[in-house]
Amino acid sequence: MSEVDEQIARSNELLNRTSERYRSLSSRRRERQKQTLVSRLGRIAAADIAILLGAMVLGWFVPLGIGGAMLVMLLLLVATIGFAIFPSEATITTEKLDEAPLKYLPMRTEQWLERQRGTLPTSAQRLLDGIGQRLETLGPQLVNLDDASPAASEVRKLVGDNLPELVKGYGRVPEPLRRVERNGKTPDQQLLDGLGVIDREIAQMTRQLAEGDLDLLATRGRYLEIKYQGDDTIEG
Repeated sequence: MSEVDEQIARSNELLNRTSERYRSLSSRRRERQKQTLVSRLGRIAAADIAILLGAMVLGWFVPLGIGGAMLVMLLLLVATIGFAIFPSEATITTEKLDEAPLKYLPMRTEQWLERQRGTLPTSAQRLLDGIGQRLETLGPQLVNLDDASPAASEVRKLVGDNLPELVKGYGRVPEPLRRVERNGKTPDQQLLDGLGVIDREIAQMTRQLAEGDLDLLATRGRYLEIKYQGDDTIEG
């Protein structure tokens, strides 16, 4: 294969990886939107059913008449519009991130970051997409991690503190100054550098936690081999 062919092959591989990554991100966003829509529709249905049942019960004791029927229609309209407009879940703040159980921290941080996307430059948004994927991988690894362990403390510090503070700090810089160089770097570049470091640190945490799981699995496997290898009492 010529050097040109090798370069084309590498370029195609990069394009394929990038395409798969963005398909994954689009799928995740569609899934979130679907969950939000289902949640809204469920709340609207529950509110409307409650209003109708209440009107029926009240109608057994007090004739509602035209005025009552108009009031019920108004309540149905208000409930439907209200639940359609207002957020279906409480807004996540950095204070709530501090209070989140460890196993939910990556997911809630990702949700908080999603709300900050519009305030960040496009290059930073791409880094956030990668960090979001890493957080999704990290989350399940924290289910059985002791919250009092040093590893848990490091996760909280990085995911629940350093990452949100970096994004918030950038947001406090006036927009005209974000591309003005200071001490050799612009705030835009400082944000990108910081996100890059955090992305690598989360990847390292994920690898370390996975290595611990793999070591435990290997230990259990060796134990089973020693315990049952050649044991004639076990019949197939």
